[in-house]
Amino acid sequence: MTGTAGRPAVPPPSATRRRRRAAETRAGYAFLTPWLLGFFALTAGPMLASLYLAFTDYNLFAPPSWVGLDNFTLLFSDPRFIQSAKVTGLYVVLGTPIKLAAALAVAMLLNNNRWGQGLYRSVFYAPSLIGASVSIAIVWKAMFIDRGIVDRISQSVGLEGGGWVEDPSKTMPMFILLTVWQFGAPMVIFLAGLKQVPAELYEAAAVDGAGPVRKFFKITLPMLSPVLFFNLLLETIHSFQIFASAFIISGGTGGPAGSTLFYTLYLYQRGFQDFRMGYASAMAWVLVVVVGIITLLFFRSSKAWVHYSGEAK
Repeated sequence: MTGTAGRPAVPPPSATRRRRRAAETRAGYAFLTPWLLGFFALTAGPMLASLYLAFTDYNLFAPPSWVGLDNFTLLFSDPRFIQSAKVTGLYVVLGTPIKLAAALAVAMLLNNNRWGQGLYRSVFYAPSLIGASVSIAIVWKAMFIDRGIVDRISQSVGLEGGGWVEDPSKTMPMFILLTVWQFGAPMVIFLAGLKQVPAELYEAAAVDGAGPVRKFFKITLPMLSPVLFFNLLLETIHSFQIFASAFIISGGTGGPAGSTLFYTLYLYQRGFQDFRMGYASAMAWVLVVVVGIITLLFFRSSKAWVHYSGEAK
């Protein structure tokens, strides 16, 4: 096909743009293919399989048999399930805000320029790099058992000994101390948010006679509310997933009087010790629904207390 004077006809610009977009789309999907294969094979596929198993009686050694809603109805009449829900709920409600408060307090201390600031930040962040690993859980258990270092320090100042691991009234404070000790990740995020707060706001508030407490509640918290929302959401979800430290410290039993029987630990016991995979799958989906509802409530409530800069009032 030729145009005037024997020159090749130039396709319309719109057709050229469409072909370019189609080529870019194909290239994008080609680069996404490894991730998509991993998502469907390792995430979506197992999730759908567990959803089916939640309605079956399956012990890994025989084909699953359909039981309908029996697994879900049995959950709420299972005293150990109720105990695991209570332990996990208490851990989330107490541990998450204490951890975030500690992270914010240290972030505010490290926000000012002073000698050795980089070293301090690294030291406070180091526990989060280790994570909730097996080695940390073993060390933590060794510190809090009977005649451990914490027990000896307590007795040296006149407090009652006996260890925290064996005392049902002390196991929850022990786990909260462990999660608070690993506040480095939210601390770094808070520190990044504090760097974005304009210094002019504090200067104007000082001129008006505002003290540190008023500056914190009137300037710092509102300006940090998006970062606070992000940390609160992530740390809440993370708290529901506690497993390794609970398994190691309690020896996989759930601790004295079920005081460390966290939800994921009981799920593991049902699925991989009792081989009741259908029951364990039902527990997993109940947890998914609960976390989803809490996340939805967070997003709905955020409209009232999360403020973004430049947002129209």
